[in-house]
Amino acid sequence: MIKFLDLHKINERYRDEIDSRIKKVLDCGWYLQGEENKVFSNHFAEFCGVKYCIGVANGLDALNLIIKAYGFKDDDEIIVPANTYIASILAITQNGCTPVLIEPDIKTYNINPDLIERKITTKTKAIMVVHLYGQAVQMQKILELAKKYNLKIIEDAAQAHGALYQSKRTGALGDAAGFSFYPGKNLGCLGDGGCVTTNDEELAQRIKAIANYGSDKKYHHIYKGINSRLDEIQAAVLDVKLKYLDNDNQRRREIAQYYCENIRNAEIILPYNREEKPIKDYLSHVWHIFAIRTQNRDKLQQYLEENGIQTNIHYPTPPHKQEAYKEWADLSLPVTEEIHRTILSLPMSPVLTDNEVEKIVEILNKWNY
Repeated sequence: MIKFLDLHKINERYRDEIDSRIKKVLDCGWYLQGEENKVFSNHFAEFCGVKYCIGVANGLDALNLIIKAYGFKDDDEIIVPANTYIASILAITQNGCTPVLIEPDIKTYNINPDLIERKITTKTKAIMVVHLYGQAVQMQKILELAKKYNLKIIEDAAQAHGALYQSKRTGALGDAAGFSFYPGKNLGCLGDGGCVTTNDEELAQRIKAIANYGSDKKYHHIYKGINSRLDEIQAAVLDVKLKYLDNDNQRRREIAQYYCENIRNAEIILPYNREEKPIKDYLSHVWHIFAIRTQNRDKLQQYLEENGIQTNIHYPTPPHKQEAYKEWADLSLPVTEEIHRTILSLPMSPVLTDNEVEKIVEILNKWNY
């Protein structure tokens, strides 16, 4: 069976280094807000090209903390893509704000910049961009809109560690960004973890305090905060793996290129138009997910399983059709709904072998629904 994602194999490559760093933490006896967090935060901030990185408990908390730190009021509006994982929207509603859902571009699956301006109102305070599946959002028009209407740009970069847009990495494209270090991410730890990146010193200090019970120093609380911290062991693991992230992302690009150039099945829609290059800006995509589409998604998934290939669906049900948001039950977002009905994720990781990738392509090309 070719696994969709072999986390053991991914982490085993760095076993000796990870063991050594975890031992260092154990020997030190300091498990929260210590030296490992400082080291990793500095290294990841440098990697992203920003001044500040604040480690937090997970990616949802990262987005939540950004919105909370900006102090948006109840019913303030935040523009967000409709085609995203529910965490992007949960962070907005958990802060009492109103998500304004924007349809994606059917080719990139990211938010369609051409549809944003018509949804901006006097209540709009921010635009949240989601670099879905590892592809950086086309930011130019969004940056212009943010400047024109005095809006904040929040990046949900949970799937796009290391992706570039016009020579800048995700995490440095807006006012603040939330990252997830969930184990399956391009940069994943051995549990839950996340961070916020920003160039705004005041925002960074506010987020750091809010994440620590609202405390700027021990037993002194200036905000009604929460408890959201990246522990020392996870920070140590992430610092080891960060050194290899660019190489891992490059391997993902090689696999994606092979998929794009060799999958030849009329029933399958690849992440680009066959007559174009796979990606206009080659480095803009880090291929966290390689998502194809087909009108017979469930049949294809069953066929691949029967032929020893695991797949996944990112995501079967869009947020506006989830029970949690039943107030949107009558909302129609046809592009988003089409994507969620037809999307299927193929195996993608830096430890896939050439033989495995070739086998996947061979079996896909033989599929005849």
